[in-house]
Amino acid sequence: MCGATIARHARNGDKVHIFIVAEGMTARDGGENVADGRELLQSAARKAASVLGAASVDFGSLPDQKLDAMPLLDVVKTVERILEKTKPQIVYTHHGGDLNKDHRIVHQAVLTAARPLPGSPVQAIYAGETLSSTEYSTAGTPPPFLPSHYVDVTAHLQQKLDALAAYEMEMRPFPHARSFEAVEALATTRGAQIGRHRAEAFITLRNIWA
Repeated sequence: MCGATIARHARNGDKVHIFIVAEGMTARDGGENVADGRELLQSAARKAASVLGAASVDFGSLPDQKLDAMPLLDVVKTVERILEKTKPQIVYTHHGGDLNKDHRIVHQAVLTAARPLPGSPVQAIYAGETLSSTEYSTAGTPPPFLPSHYVDVTAHLQQKLDALAAYEMEMRPFPHARSFEAVEALATTRGAQIGRHRAEAFITLRNIWA
């Protein structure tokens, strides 16, 4: 979603914290071997975070594809805890119209947890696109992804591809949307939209000029 943007932030000296809300395993293969699969995914996440230059990666370990079975408040409190721990100025989250229902719930939870209360450090919130989820959505799952914020990642796309290599078990052969070729093609398309070679695109959810 925003791997190259993370790499750019880190290269600029920003401290980047990654938070993965769900554990990503219980919805697979009938939920068998969940512990082993969870450890494999977390190990891959740590490696990818290191490649991107992130300062930390934390795991909420909420059940995969079952966030809609939980009270939204529980998801919100999980996000609130990481916001309190890291005190970010900029937050990147999922698009609220993704096909993936967990993405939609995390989007809502982030907006709630990062609501603009007095003293909140959050100055900007952006929603990114996730290949094989954002573009798989239909007109019946509003809103559409119409980017308003672009980040030139020409110098950082290779780091994103290298980080995705740590998640090789999640990648698929081209022409699947979740392939290395598709990731690079999307970056090329978003770059061309702003007159750059490569870019990542986001919807601006909030941007406070204080």
